[in-house]
Amino acid sequence: MTAARDMLRSWFYRPWFLAMLAAVLSASLLLAGSYFVAIQQVEQNESQEMNAQSERFLARLEQLFGQLRESLDDLEAQPLRTCNDEMIATLQQVSFNYRFVYEAAYMDAERICSNRPRQEGLSLTRPPDIKGPTYSYWLNTTTEPDENRAALMLGRGNFRVATSRGHLTDMVDLSPGSSLLVVLDHGTRAIPVLGDSQVWSLTEPWPLNSRDALQVTQYRLIYRMPTANPEFQLVLISPRTSTHIPPMWWWLLPVSLVLAAFVGFLVFLLVRQRQSLDAELTGAIRRGELQVLYQPIFDLDSRNCVGAEALLRWRRPDGSLTSPDLFIPMAENTGQIRQMTDFVLQRLLEQLGQVLRANPQLYISVNLAACDVMIPRIGQVMARLLTLHRVAAKQIAFEVTERGLIDVEVARENLQALRDVGHQVLIDDFGTGYCSLAYLQTLPVDCLKIDKAFIDALGHDAASSGVAPHIIHMAQSLHLKVIAEGIEHESQAALLSSEGVKFGQGWLFAHALSAVQLIELITRGRRVNKRRLDDEA
Repeated sequence: MTAARDMLRSWFYRPWFLAMLAAVLSASLLLAGSYFVAIQQVEQNESQEMNAQSERFLARLEQLFGQLRESLDDLEAQPLRTCNDEMIATLQQVSFNYRFVYEAAYMDAERICSNRPRQEGLSLTRPPDIKGPTYSYWLNTTTEPDENRAALMLGRGNFRVATSRGHLTDMVDLSPGSSLLVVLDHGTRAIPVLGDSQVWSLTEPWPLNSRDALQVTQYRLIYRMPTANPEFQLVLISPRTSTHIPPMWWWLLPVSLVLAAFVGFLVFLLVRQRQSLDAELTGAIRRGELQVLYQPIFDLDSRNCVGAEALLRWRRPDGSLTSPDLFIPMAENTGQIRQMTDFVLQRLLEQLGQVLRANPQLYISVNLAACDVMIPRIGQVMARLLTLHRVAAKQIAFEVTERGLIDVEVARENLQALRDVGHQVLIDDFGTGYCSLAYLQTLPVDCLKIDKAFIDALGHDAASSGVAPHIIHMAQSLHLKVIAEGIEHESQAALLSSEGVKFGQGWLFAHALSAVQLIELITRGRRVNKRRLDDEA
């Protein structure tokens, strides 16, 4: 198992392998995403096309039904009620007056007369498809291919008027296999007005609950066209090809592949950079390029230095500084942070041991990584160093962040062990993590450090301007000391002091100092020991 894990880990440290893996995964995601976008675009285009067709159909149907009803009203209003030459002339005049009336007919118990007597007349024997209080409707009255044959017919009393299929097809040319249907009887029956007969089956109550007019199935596009008449709805059905690959996808395909290759290249560069930085950091520890600086902590009232926070810096041979935000997280991931913490502890006692012994009220705080909070290792290391340099445990404090308290129960036990031997415990950057008041009450903590972001908000109309006073009052209720970080202006120091904050650090008082500069600050220029060759300037 161990061998397999080591082999897997070694593969994940190979730049080309990670680059290829990232390229394949990103290509898969991009291609799937682009195909989805293309499909959505196709469906949108289909919906727009069918919507345009439906609007033209509805406009023409309103014209057709409007003229058919008007012509029936005219016929019903005239006095003739028998089939004679005068009636035929009246019927011919109606078809002449109304553009969309192709045929007009009168029928009684004995005979039928029409404006087109020489042609086979309308099919008047079957019952109407829709029977209203005034008008009756016959749909698809003929299935013959002749476009001049009637497709819609209305009746009132003994009169019938019909329009031709051509008055519908001249608006929209249906694609092969498409149909315009009238849905009746609450969706249980569908009659084709134009096009082929369609299999009509409902899987849910009609009308559909979905607000989308377009319903896409594997083989068909079904577009609902609501009408003002509650007795029926119009439905446009068109076939679709499920195997059709959207043309847009062929444009997105090369773009996705190029982006995937770019992602793979970036991953390769990042891994190489990480490996290079990891190797450089290992060499920096070995070559002594790491140095410890000290950010003084002051009493806000007396402005005397009461201690300092030890800060680790990486100064390269060319004099440039590498940001701790870059190499500290990497060191935590690789496990080098333990070696670096030991280096800080050893170096600060070597540099400041004598001044700490001469000034027992001073203390130096050291930041602990999450891995050292979760195990008791640091207490053993510290005990050995304190014995060697004869420094009291109370003069070395440990700072932990809220984010480092992964397991509160384990952290509480290890921090309590440090406090039991005399070390102070400080919560750094309080307010930026997830440590609640309930947890804080149970943790062995001596002091809270307020993050610089909340100090910067003091005196400004910002959403976080009230966080710092809240933390201060909470700490006071728990009898905890408070250290304000990042003080840069005198007004901030005065406001914090008025709130009861005793200690602070920031550029208002001093920048990060070397060991020599800190000693000179503490002793007011009196050197307590000879300058070491390795003291940072």
